[in-house]
This record gives sequence, structure tokens and C-alpha cells, in this order.
Amino acid sequence: MSQPTVLVVDDEPDLLELVGLTLDRMKLTTVPAGTLATARRLLGERHFDLCLTDMRLPDGDGLDLVAWIEQRHPQLPVAVITAHGNVESAVRALKAGAFDFVSKPLDLAVLRRLVSSAIRLANDTDNDATARLGPRLLGASASMQALRTLIARVARSQAPVHIAGESGTGKELVARLIHEGGARRDGPFVPVNCGAIPTELMESELFGHKRGSFTGAVADKRGLLQSAEGGTLFLDEVADLPLHMQVKLLRVIQEKSVRPIGEQREQPIDVRVLSATHKNLAELVASGRFREDLFYRINVIEIRVPALREHAQDIHELAEAMLRRLGRRLGGTCPVLSSDALAVLANYAFPGNVRELENILERALTLCTGTEISPDDLQLRAAVVTSAAEPAVAVDTQPGASTALGDQLEHIERDAILKALEQTRYNKTAAARLLGMTFRALRYKVKKLGIE
Repeated sequence: MSQPTVLVVDDEPDLLELVGLTLDRMKLTTVPAGTLATARRLLGERHFDLCLTDMRLPDGDGLDLVAWIEQRHPQLPVAVITAHGNVESAVRALKAGAFDFVSKPLDLAVLRRLVSSAIRLANDTDNDATARLGPRLLGASASMQALRTLIARVARSQAPVHIAGESGTGKELVARLIHEGGARRDGPFVPVNCGAIPTELMESELFGHKRGSFTGAVADKRGLLQSAEGGTLFLDEVADLPLHMQVKLLRVIQEKSVRPIGEQREQPIDVRVLSATHKNLAELVASGRFREDLFYRINVIEIRVPALREHAQDIHELAEAMLRRLGRRLGGTCPVLSSDALAVLANYAFPGNVRELENILERALTLCTGTEISPDDLQLRAAVVTSAAEPAVAVDTQPGASTALGDQLEHIERDAILKALEQTRYNKTAAARLLGMTFRALRYKVKKLGIE
């Protein structure tokens, strides 16, 4: 089998020699090109496994080459060499389709990691990625097909991706699929719920600390960023990061290094950062609650996960798959949904999205005593009615149920608490903070409403 070949586009002889020696030690063949015109000619004449290009070339901009390769050779990973600290150029390159970037002066360890990841990616095919992604993201609707296609595309990059969508839509699943569909799939996937970590512990949790750096630091501790080395860090509910942590995270992403609390030197890290939130980050930026520079750095590529009501035609397929999975977990024969139950689900607004659908079906399996799940087994007590002119209101749909104001308020309270608990993965401290109440008050409400 022939050695992988890398096209290096740069007009500096010293840099070409340094890159050539480094890649030669990695058993890679290097082909130099001093201009855009030469690079385009070579790309038309032979196969390459990676293109590494400078941004400034005698006859044009490296971004033009990135766009040209994206259009004519979409399977070829291309990385750019940027001036130190020129974050804007790096972001523009990633948006244009670059796989990754490396800054001058070249850090050879960073360069070797980048090249290794790109060569692994070049040996994949889109069909391989699609095969890995397809079975786990269900739905035949146009929006879900488009989502799967976009996931497969961004998985082939190292660019930061921000995943937007309502609570319960499956943002973490999308992040996992991006990780598993790319060159980092053999590395760790480390999810972090930013809203569930107490503010005073957040820096230590993310960056780690040295023994004795503060009271209670009895041993060295690796941070979550270091734990994601060679893989992916998923920052769920990134909008909940305090402003002082936003500054520190921005530096980590830009410098590709981290300094644990109490450590004098920064440690290089090789981590891809994915983020998600159900909040509108652009609005938070406008109101000063989220840093604009971090917003543009983590939002290089945005993926929006549709709400379940936006692809309601997929409910039948999703429900059947969930029932099969739940049935395997419980053992025995699994009941099927009756046509009436399917009709009820198809007309329900699902404010909690796919997560709520799974909760409803799990409850229905417990209540069902026959071979078919009926509408009564679904226990859809509060259907959400919405219109363009009115806010969502809870309407009791149980036959003969009380419509007293107290019952309506209780339903609203229950839904709000359940949503907060699900959003914080049942961390009651974080849920209380989200709801604007004390932990003690939340605990009382949970007990009173019989949520546990």
C-alpha cells in the first residue's frame, strides 16, 4: 500500500522544509506547491489525502483554494496555516469548509495530531459515515433527512458546532453522532451539563487543579477538557456558563491549551468542542449575558434540531422503535399502539418533544394490561394548544376531569418542574435555580405533586 500524500501549499522554503521533514517521519509523502495555480494543477493531476495551505499566497488567498477544493474535491480534507492570533481568519476558513487550522509559528505536536486526524478521515467514505449515523436517528421526513445529511458533513470537520433546539429534541444524540461519524470516534466523548455544575466548582471541573491550589484540593485532578483529549467535549446548555468562565473557555478554544488551577504552564490539548442550548444565544449576546466573541467561536457551524411537532409524520416510526427498545428492556411481549392511540399522539403538540414521547410510552407500557395501548393508557392529561396570537395554555383532556383553577395551576406547575428537572438531568439544585425558587421550596413541590 502506497504512503498517504499531502499537498503543502506555501511560498516559504523554510516552512516547506520543516513540514516536509515532520511528515516524512510520519511516513507521509509531501508534495510542495508555491502558488494557488500550481496547487490547482496538481490537484487535477493526482490523488492527495490531505491539503495543507497557507492563507497568504503570491497569487491569491488560501480561502479561495479551500472553497475550490470544497466544490471540486469534497472528500479531500484541507487545513489552513494562519498567522498567530488571527482568529477571524481561522473561523472564516472553517466556515468555508476547512477541516482544521494550525497557527504560525508551527507547533509540531499540534501539526502531527492534525495530520493524523485528517489522514484517518481521508480513509473514510461518506457511505461509511452514513451507515454509522443512519440507524440511530430515525425519521423519514424531509427535515430529518436533511439533519442526517448535515451531521455527516460536519462530522468530517474539526470545526466547533453549535446545536440549537428545544429541550427534549435530541441535541446530545446529534452531538454523539457528529463525534462517532468523524475522525475522533475512537477518542472519548465527554458530555458536560453546564447548568448542573455549581459556579464555584466549574473552573476546577472543566480545567482541573493541582494539589494544594485551594482548600480541599488534596490531590491533582484532571479536568473534563483533559479527559476529552483526542475526542470531543460536548458543552450542553452552554448558555448557562458564567461570564468569567466564558472568557476562559474562549482562550482554551483559541489557543488549544488549558491551564489547571495552580499550574504555572499551559498544557496543549487536542479536543473538538461541540455545544448546545435550548436558549436563543443571539438574544443573550444582544442583552450582554453571553460574550459575542465566544458566540462566534463556538457557532462556526450551527445545526438546528427540529421540534417533534415540526416532523409529526415521524411520530409513528419513533413510537414503534421506542416501544421495541422499552419492550426489550422490560422483557416479554411488547403491546402495540392501537389506531386510536396513534391518532391521539399524532394530534398532541409534544412540548417536551422526543423525550416526552418516550416518557409517555414508558408510562403507557406500565399501565397497559392487554396487547394494545389505548388512549387512556397514554394519560395525556394536558394537551398544549397554541396559536399565533395566544400563548400556550394547558387544557385538561381527561373525560369528566375537573376544570377548576386550582387543577389548572397544578398542571402548569407540574409541567414547569418536570421540564426543569429534565433539562438539568434531575439535578434539583440546578432545577431550583432555573425555576427561580429555593431548593427547599422545590423539594416541597416535588413531594406535593407526586413527581417522584
